[in-house]
Amino acid sequence: MRRSRRGTSLVTAGTAVLLAALTSVAPASADPVKASKSITDRTSAQIAALQSIKKSLTPAESKVDSTLVVEARKRASTATTSGLPQVQTGVAVTPQSTTLVDIRAKHYSEDLVGAVRAVGGQIRAVSPEHRTVRAEVPVAKIAEIAGRSDVARVEPGSDAMTQDLKNKRDTKARKQAPSKEDKAREIERRLSEKQLSVQAAKVAESDKAHAAEAARGTYRVTGVGVKLCALSDGVSSLAVSQAAGELPAVDIVPGQAGSGDEGTAMLEILHDLAPNAELGFATAFNGDASFADNIKKLRFDLGCDVIVDDVIYFNESPFQDGIIARAVDAVAADGAVFFSSAGNQGNVADGTAGHYEGQFVDSGVGVGKFAGSAHDFNPDPNAKQLFNPLSNYSGDSPVTLHWADPLGQSFNDYDLYLVNSQGNVVTFSQNNQDGAQDPFERINTPSSSTGTRLAVVKYRGEDKYFALSLFGGRFANSNDGLQKFVTPGMTRGHSAAKGAISVAAAPAAAALPFDLEPGDPANPKGPYPNAFDGTQKPERFTSDGPRKTFFAPDGTPLAETRQKPDITAADGVTTSVPGFTTFYGTSASAPNAAAIAGLILSGNPTLTPAEVKQALVTTAIDIVESGVDNRTGAGIVMADRALEYTGASPQALARAQKPTVVNDADGSQYLKPGTTATVTVPVANGGDGSAASTSVVLSTTTPGITIAPRSKYYGNIDPGQTVSNTYKVSVPASATLGSAVKLDARVTYAGTTSPTAASFTFRIGEPSREFKTFAYSGAPVAIPDNDQTGVSISVPVTGVGGASNLRFSVDGATCSSTEGSTTVGIDHTFVGDLVGTLTSPAGKSVTLFSRSGGTGNNICQAVFDDSAARPFSSALSGEAPFTGSWQAGGQLSSLLADSADGNWTFKVADVVGSDRGSVRSVTLHVAGWV
Repeated sequence: MRRSRRGTSLVTAGTAVLLAALTSVAPASADPVKASKSITDRTSAQIAALQSIKKSLTPAESKVDSTLVVEARKRASTATTSGLPQVQTGVAVTPQSTTLVDIRAKHYSEDLVGAVRAVGGQIRAVSPEHRTVRAEVPVAKIAEIAGRSDVARVEPGSDAMTQDLKNKRDTKARKQAPSKEDKAREIERRLSEKQLSVQAAKVAESDKAHAAEAARGTYRVTGVGVKLCALSDGVSSLAVSQAAGELPAVDIVPGQAGSGDEGTAMLEILHDLAPNAELGFATAFNGDASFADNIKKLRFDLGCDVIVDDVIYFNESPFQDGIIARAVDAVAADGAVFFSSAGNQGNVADGTAGHYEGQFVDSGVGVGKFAGSAHDFNPDPNAKQLFNPLSNYSGDSPVTLHWADPLGQSFNDYDLYLVNSQGNVVTFSQNNQDGAQDPFERINTPSSSTGTRLAVVKYRGEDKYFALSLFGGRFANSNDGLQKFVTPGMTRGHSAAKGAISVAAAPAAAALPFDLEPGDPANPKGPYPNAFDGTQKPERFTSDGPRKTFFAPDGTPLAETRQKPDITAADGVTTSVPGFTTFYGTSASAPNAAAIAGLILSGNPTLTPAEVKQALVTTAIDIVESGVDNRTGAGIVMADRALEYTGASPQALARAQKPTVVNDADGSQYLKPGTTATVTVPVANGGDGSAASTSVVLSTTTPGITIAPRSKYYGNIDPGQTVSNTYKVSVPASATLGSAVKLDARVTYAGTTSPTAASFTFRIGEPSREFKTFAYSGAPVAIPDNDQTGVSISVPVTGVGGASNLRFSVDGATCSSTEGSTTVGIDHTFVGDLVGTLTSPAGKSVTLFSRSGGTGNNICQAVFDDSAARPFSSALSGEAPFTGSWQAGGQLSSLLADSADGNWTFKVADVVGSDRGSVRSVTLHVAGWV
């Protein structure tokens, strides 16, 4: 299972009290079984030492995560003592002594961003809505940032994991991840070959298993009229999948393509089952605040009808909807259907659980020097057990502790400690909770988890209900007498939101080809090439529910139990993406379910999200326990059953296409003052059904423009057919050259998708063949390394008015791929790190280039032009420096509807670390009208 983890660091120095406590411990009990179940003197002394730090926090440090405080203090001290236990902070620190943090502000301001930069911070993402700045900052400056009055808290960068499943025995190899250079070379190799290693053998197992292929044939529904969108890590090799014919165009939130390829694999699944649906994507891996922002952007900016993600952030509370869950509910309320992976963290029924939740039971055993008592896991009143033991295969696993206090209002202070069988504290999390913090602690287990066990300590406060969760491992009886304690309820966070449909997994074809842990029972296999039936078994790793909640989003009490997961869908399916050629995990099952929802909406577009969910749940095949259960929900969703239930039928989708113009006076293709033109408006039916009795009303709000006739009858338009009619458009002699004429075409026909509307803007006059140039003439501007906010260049435009054509060039006197060249338009090592966007004065943006060009250096004398033959996404590193004409990532013509006069903005962001460069010379080329 892949996961994003903070690294581990050895505490080798600290405060004097820490050293004193760790070097003067009392001996452990002589009875190893008794000792294993209780807090030994050794463990208690070490916890006391850590609590000494907690007790000595400065006001600024009290707003900083405990692991960051300890890491900063040990780095500030020169004291070292041999023989210290290997206590780990879990803080990943770069060779430059920086670490990734999320700065939670009381109120967001650019002044805070500037202050972070002033201490050497690199901005990764900002979310004004959620008052969060994500940055790579020097460890030594964390307390200084936290000391600001506008900062509420500084935390390690909120991290997440996707829900694909990989063999844990490959952990060591996966830790040694390929460099960005190696990744770029591999993508370039595949792009240049325009083929994929599994292309010839690719099948869509879920198409058969979910009876989706049969349903498309029976109901003639293919996803037309629906937009399916995914959130995951990234779409690094999207261009490769497109070149191989595995994916069509994908609409990406500007600057949010991310890194990695799980998103590409999810998009292929969506496309396999709903081949005529539109697609969209945004990364979920720029922090929890950015994830929440991108959920909304997919709906409100890109117009996504169905959204699916496969990500869990570890700081997502199981007991209250946080910012991500609230974003899910917001898009669901607006009409989007949202799917999310239930998780791969196991369940009680299959013996794979790594989750425990329940009321804190005070053991009466004091822990530490200042305060605190340990939780008693054993419900037997005559026995106590103060630890929950981990299996020997639970290394490198995140562990979270949440308790039932409102977010940002925790007055009860709980801490989390991982101890080994010798009684040494291995790692810890002991944040300060005094009424303004989240009820949350988080650690990472070390690579070897043999003999490790977890203790939950109440430092101060009331006995609260809490959840202790292990991501990627399980609780298991220990060799020295500890008993495991597990409960259902691993599914949490936004997957358990009311607006989300949580998806469990069952294999489509071959069984998972490795044991989850040695000695496990055989994994189940799927029905391919047949369809699922009631004998199917779910994946043994799929996470269980239900999900208890205690608070409404605003923190007021709200006790309810949510049935989660909701449904089950197929995993173990083939994609063309390396690393996901056979894609296991709820990361794969969620997009399969989402694609079926796309077919439902395509066949019946008027359905609400609640009605889509009802169709999926009502028609699901019940498996395992009779009725709805906490492993598989209602059961396995089936496309044929769902489409029958909703009365799916082929829908027409008739839309007006771009009109053509013939001037009646001179035969030109333009509207001109004092003339009448014949305007031909084509209507194309891109749907699955016939558009009967089609008519078009053509209108305008532009003063002085007349249209005759106002409407035309187009008759019946079959799927794939285009029918055209003509209109007369008259322009007054007083019309100004370059002024805009907006034509609005409303298409009506028999069908639930009717009417459709489209607007087209034309300019008065003939396009000028001469381009006016507006060049940036300032000094070179450095591109911040690894900073999502990037650098922006303003290019003022005056005296143009409406533009007829637009080009953008990255200039340079002499082109070279030499590092640090001063004669190129953009000097930058590893152009594949860069994302460039152009924004018009009206605020509309187009992506010029995004993570293309691989290891090649510098862009010089390169023109981005809609008429160019090649997209920049096909650029290979061997072509550096990048020169010549290129298609941008989006259509520059989309920026022509508004006046060109005003300030244009060219932004370049370097979104990956270790390479640098500058913007030196760029020019906007604008043609007007004559």
